Amino acid sequence: MATALALRSLYRARPSLRCPPVELLWAPRRGHRLSPADDELYQRTHISLLQREAAQATYIDSYNSRGFMINGNRVLGPCALLPHSVVQWNVGSHQDITEESFSLFWMLEPRIEIVVVGTGDRTERLQSQVLQAMRQRGIAVEVQDTPNACATFNFLCHEGRVTGAALIPPPGGTSLKPLGQAAQ
Repeated sequence: MATALALRSLYRARPSLRCPPVELLWAPRRGHRLSPADDELYQRTHISLLQREAAQATYIDSYNSRGFMINGNRVLGPCALLPHSVVQWNVGSHQDITEESFSLFWMLEPRIEIVVVGTGDRTERLQSQVLQAMRQRGIAVEVQDTPNACATFNFLCHEGRVTGAALIPPPGGTSLKPLGQAAQ
């Protein structure tokens, strides 16, 4: 106890032994002029937008045995989806898919990265020369059944990829429901 009293009196007697309170070494005073380096801390940030709204993407809302609902518009029969348009596709089944029926996908600018092919209710093989022709033109082809092709197309469009789709309606019923019905 005597040691504690001696240290306490020593601490009070010599102010240089005490730890000073934490202070800023430099703080701007009222009359201080900011240098350009200091001024950077107080400037506002300005952002310039080159494109204010995202481009309207194409999404498949639903499908049935007669066709597709794309961005709220009904499309009957097989269709080809391009980045900003939908066209009727003149094929009856996967056996009718030829190099000529895919020609619209490689004529477009900007170039389509991938074409998702929906072959109905089952995944069917396409002719090898058709796939090779697309590969030679730098376009990837993903062949799936139509329900999975619709989901893949929507996912790729959501990612912002330049995507096309060639879809044949499945002979079964509706599997993909519009967003309003899915929540119920």
